Amino acid sequence: MRYKTHKYFIAGRINLIQRSKIRELFERARKMENVISLGIGEPDFDTPENIKEAAKRALDEGWTHYTPNAGISEFREAIAEYYRHTYGMDVPMENVIVTAGAYEATYLSFETLLENGDEVIIPDPAFVCYVEDAKMAEAKSVRLPLREDNHFQPDPDELLDLITKRTRMIVINYPNNPTGATLDEEIAKAVADIAQDYNIYILSDEPYEHFIYGDAKHYPMLKYAPDNTILANSFSKTFAMTGWRLGFTIAPEQIIKDMIKLHAYVIGNVASFVQIAGIEALRSEESWKAVRRMRETYNERRKIVLDYIQKMPYISALEPKGAFYVFANIKETGMKSEEFAEWLLNKAGVVVIPGTAFGKHGEGYIRISYATTKEKLIEALERIKKALEEL
Repeated sequence: MRYKTHKYFIAGRINLIQRSKIRELFERARKMENVISLGIGEPDFDTPENIKEAAKRALDEGWTHYTPNAGISEFREAIAEYYRHTYGMDVPMENVIVTAGAYEATYLSFETLLENGDEVIIPDPAFVCYVEDAKMAEAKSVRLPLREDNHFQPDPDELLDLITKRTRMIVINYPNNPTGATLDEEIAKAVADIAQDYNIYILSDEPYEHFIYGDAKHYPMLKYAPDNTILANSFSKTFAMTGWRLGFTIAPEQIIKDMIKLHAYVIGNVASFVQIAGIEALRSEESWKAVRRMRETYNERRKIVLDYIQKMPYISALEPKGAFYVFANIKETGMKSEEFAEWLLNKAGVVVIPGTAFGKHGEGYIRISYATTKEKLIEALERIKKALEEL
């Protein structure tokens, strides 16, 4: 039997979305042999045992049904409790919604607060989802440069210059992906003051808050502009729970109520037994011991990457104080970022992410993830060193 060729009509908004360059590079690398990836931003650790056991118990206890759209009350209270104990902030349970990771948290923020013609200020470089979320909300992205000589932090004066009567939101992400930068308190306060003065929302994406090193500290934007901030967070990085798809948003109660309306139609609710595992993650000392061990391991790897880079020609890096990335400067190679990533993959069998995957101001940089085993990391760095020495 022969079928006629069918012409499919796809909504125009889908054509606006760009496929991630990160994923494209991974797919190419997957077809090659003996490749080491320093690309993906995912912990190489397994989820702590006590969290997995809590999920198993929850299944046995019958946590297999729908929950309230905003999440199980005990879990929302555990999140509020965490912020009270960790940062001394009064967060009512009613200001929390449980989401399918920080991805959904950012999506809900854009769709709930922005509309056609609104402007959102997004750092450059920045994680890839923000610009695509803006497109789906029919908002205009206005890029704020993050520069190495400013430690990849926003310049408040430049931020002010970008604000117009159409500006509705500023995106902040610290500790930062892709640069590994942390945010100084005076900059956090300055951004908060600007948002409050101009009645602008801040979307503060903070999934790397527990991976900070040396004398760096984390300053939740919610602390400085509570009525303007939408805080997105995730269990993916902190507790190595990427596959669980568990996150949350904290925002003023009216915004949360409006987010719940959209969330109810997008996913309904996060899986019930996963939420029970989230309670265990937040309230068990065993979980936090695992987080401290992960941080110590990441810090050791961070030092290894920086030590190697110091010995390599044509490449340098500002010391990152957070996350698990090094944003290395490769301008002296004479290659563009994408060209360098392709060359390194073919020459050395190592995957790194071109800085331009995160915006045009990422040109001249590559992102190196050290969320991989020490042995693989050292082997990859040896390969990079050899390739650069032969350049």
